[in-house]
Amino acid sequence: MEVYSQLITDASSLAAACTELSGEEVLGFDTETTELDPHRGDLRLVQFSSGKGAVIVDLKPFKERGGLADNPELEPLRRLISDPKVTKVAHNSKFDAKWVRYHFGCELNGIFDTYLASVLIAAGDSDRRHSLADVAQFFVGIELDKSEQVSDWSAAELSQSQIEYAARDAAVMKPLRDQMAERLALDDLEAVAQLEFDCVMPIAEMELTGIYLDPVRWREQLETARAAQVKAADQLQDMLSAGVAQATLFGRAEINLDSQQQVSDALRNLGVPMPDSTRAWLLQPLADEYPVVQKLLEYRAAQKSLTSFGENILEFIEPTTGRIHADFRQIGAPTGRFSCSNPNLQQIPHEKEYRRCFRAPDGKKLVIADYSQIELRILAARSGDQNFIDAFMSGADFHATTAAQIFKVKPEDVTADQRSFAKRLNFGIVYGVGAQRFAMMTGLSQTEAESTMRQYFATFRQLDSYLRDSAREVIASRTARTGSGRLLRLRFDENDRQAIGAAKRYGVNMPIQGTSADILKRALRHLHDALQGTSGKLVNIVHDEIIVECDAAEAEHAAQILERSMVAAGEEYIAGVPVVVDAKIADEWAK
Repeated sequence: MEVYSQLITDASSLAAACTELSGEEVLGFDTETTELDPHRGDLRLVQFSSGKGAVIVDLKPFKERGGLADNPELEPLRRLISDPKVTKVAHNSKFDAKWVRYHFGCELNGIFDTYLASVLIAAGDSDRRHSLADVAQFFVGIELDKSEQVSDWSAAELSQSQIEYAARDAAVMKPLRDQMAERLALDDLEAVAQLEFDCVMPIAEMELTGIYLDPVRWREQLETARAAQVKAADQLQDMLSAGVAQATLFGRAEINLDSQQQVSDALRNLGVPMPDSTRAWLLQPLADEYPVVQKLLEYRAAQKSLTSFGENILEFIEPTTGRIHADFRQIGAPTGRFSCSNPNLQQIPHEKEYRRCFRAPDGKKLVIADYSQIELRILAARSGDQNFIDAFMSGADFHATTAAQIFKVKPEDVTADQRSFAKRLNFGIVYGVGAQRFAMMTGLSQTEAESTMRQYFATFRQLDSYLRDSAREVIASRTARTGSGRLLRLRFDENDRQAIGAAKRYGVNMPIQGTSADILKRALRHLHDALQGTSGKLVNIVHDEIIVECDAAEAEHAAQILERSMVAAGEEYIAGVPVVVDAKIADEWAK
């Protein structure tokens, strides 16, 4: 793939090129950098392609003449990058957006992201690959040589091979966009694609801002966690020793507490009716009756906290900012939910001891907001079940209200157990639990679980019909969609009853969980726009929770902006059911 390119190193050529490029509706866009992290490296090249060739801006001479952030020579480039009327086609545009935001101080607007588009079109096909080379080969049949990607982009003078590589990566974008736009339209994915493209800049900004972790508090918590783990291990060894087969003349018999087989054997010898696995959700129903099981769960929680959230988390603090800048993947699951890594902030334990370590710096506040039972509200709206909807419309405790309807008692007479059953059923329904799983979750017998579920669906008959109809439709069409139109194609063996059952459950859950993800992403765009000109910065998200950091003096205003943004997003996807957001102002990340 040969591409004519113009290499720009002076202000007059840059101004002329940007004037010409600004007249284009669509431009291929790419950058080349010396590192992966904008806090640690330099932005070397910015490339555009109009389809008639590539324009490559070498930023090294500009930086030498006056830097990048405030250099007036680069103003035409900033205007072009931030112009929403000119579509910039980029692959994994979050990367490029972070670099131009950090080094130029401007936003990348008018995004069409070929990576996100490829993931959407794949519709859950885990065999598909989404690197630029893979996507170019799949959609336009062009083979890209990516060997120069890891070359030295800080060199005093770039090689002709590097320039050609940069030009090709920009030039392939327009033909890619043409093919992908056609496919997005064919699969009715244009709305969800725009939702994803609009979310790129808010996430890029959030990753650049990062979240503050107090290292002193974290180390204090680690010491507490280590002590708790040692104590739980010692107590568990004591409790299990009577069930250990081998005898010893030298004190208690000990086993490897991390060995599922040894722990299972010891528990069986103690008379615990062990399931086939020692997974937590299978053991939980046994915990109330068998203290040794409760102690095992306590030990495992302490052990996991130390291995997953130990001293290693502190290694992710960026020295130049003193903050953690995690990596959020926009489409981390086929439902559209985010995933997070380096580190996984979405998996930080809920216990206050951990969450309080993530705090507002001096003079700042955190505004923390989450949607109240958003997935159940989505389910109510989609099913149209009036009893289900009425439970939300009343404004009372939803789980207590549904318990009152199921058990035919007054709301004020609902017991804690009845509310607990209703809560587990309400959330279990979203995930397609059956009577057997519900029995394991609650400790009920199979018969009792079946009876409770019959009562539930007798109360919510339209919900029952909706779930049954949805399951049948999923199997017939082998597809499911969220409120934004996000598509999942289900792949299963029609002769495998177990696979069909799993497909039904996932296919029914995906539109609910996925619409929740759609709402969050819409809220992030609303929030990003509304926070302009304020001290408020998005610093973290966890499924249906959003955290903003701002000046203490602006906290009340930021809380209003956050709540309005989240409610407005919810109302775009949920009709006839109130959208409720719980917001609070705090000094640290806590419920």
